[in-house]
Amino acid sequence: MDYQAILGQCCEMPVGYVQLPVGVAGPLILDGREYHVPLATTEGCLVASVNRGCRAIAASGGAISVLLRDAMSRAPAVKLPSAKRAAELKAFVEAPANFELLASVFNRCSRFGRLQDIHCALAGRNLYMRFTCITGDAMGMNMVSKGVENVLGYLRNDFPDMDIISISGNYCSDKKPTAVNWIEGRGKSVVCEATIKRDVVQKVLKTTTEKLVELNIIKNLAGSAVAGALGGFNAHASNIVTALFIATGQDPAQNVESSQCITMLETVNDGDDLHISVTMPSIEVGTIGGGTCLASQAACLNLLGVKGSIHDLPGANAQRLATIVAGSVLAGELSLLAALAAGQLVKSHMEYNRSSKDITKAAS
Repeated sequence: MDYQAILGQCCEMPVGYVQLPVGVAGPLILDGREYHVPLATTEGCLVASVNRGCRAIAASGGAISVLLRDAMSRAPAVKLPSAKRAAELKAFVEAPANFELLASVFNRCSRFGRLQDIHCALAGRNLYMRFTCITGDAMGMNMVSKGVENVLGYLRNDFPDMDIISISGNYCSDKKPTAVNWIEGRGKSVVCEATIKRDVVQKVLKTTTEKLVELNIIKNLAGSAVAGALGGFNAHASNIVTALFIATGQDPAQNVESSQCITMLETVNDGDDLHISVTMPSIEVGTIGGGTCLASQAACLNLLGVKGSIHDLPGANAQRLATIVAGSVLAGELSLLAALAAGQLVKSHMEYNRSSKDITKAAS
């Protein structure tokens, strides 16, 4: 490992590194392009399962994705002398007439950071201001935090009695499952869909469209509701998100909100075929900065064709990576649901997720 590459960017006091196996699933046919998806995991069956989902999608003509929003957020917490005074600051910050001024102050943080919106929540005399901005090809946490600091410094001119409690007040919300991310989104918000032909469902997935639709309703929708899920209306989105994040140098802890996903299945074309979609409002990825600079992770990004930035299209690679994440989740959801519907889950894990080594001999 090139230790100079990680100092000051990825890790302090480094003593070595941990090896993780990386498998490649695909090709994933998404938006007319082919992707071979790198997945870093120690869970047997995962790569094979995603690969089977990719095969079913490819045999049915591919998947389509739509980027709904691109907006990283940071929400500082400030305290005012009274709730009335906090409400006055809220009104000032959210007033459309003040947006251009606040945006000009915020945008000094970077060539790429551009303020999009400020939405506030008030609790007593505490005010939480959720700033959202585009961040180019960076995941953007540092960028948005710098912009927020600029605005807080400016606001003190008119609100000198404002006490800054924290640059992050948990209304952002980073690395926690929250309703605000599920509803408003954070990072990239993506929906991805495919229509799987009936014969592909039968021959590749070894089940029927009717069984898959029923299973999704009872497990992913009703079962998750019974469990009190918050953005967890899926079979195993976090499996694919985490494996892709580790392989491509993303922040693995942001799997928490990036894996928020609702999976929908229904029959189409007079009941012959299966329509499947995943809606993921908070995919937090970047193709520059952080762990993307490391050689192995950069190679995985290069495999996907999204390493670094495109000079004339800042943000395009990170947005495409987010759609690849959603497309890979779509493949993983399709295959796992099929395994469950066909009663093959345990058999598959016994075959691919158990070591053939004699543990007693290995220990001695």
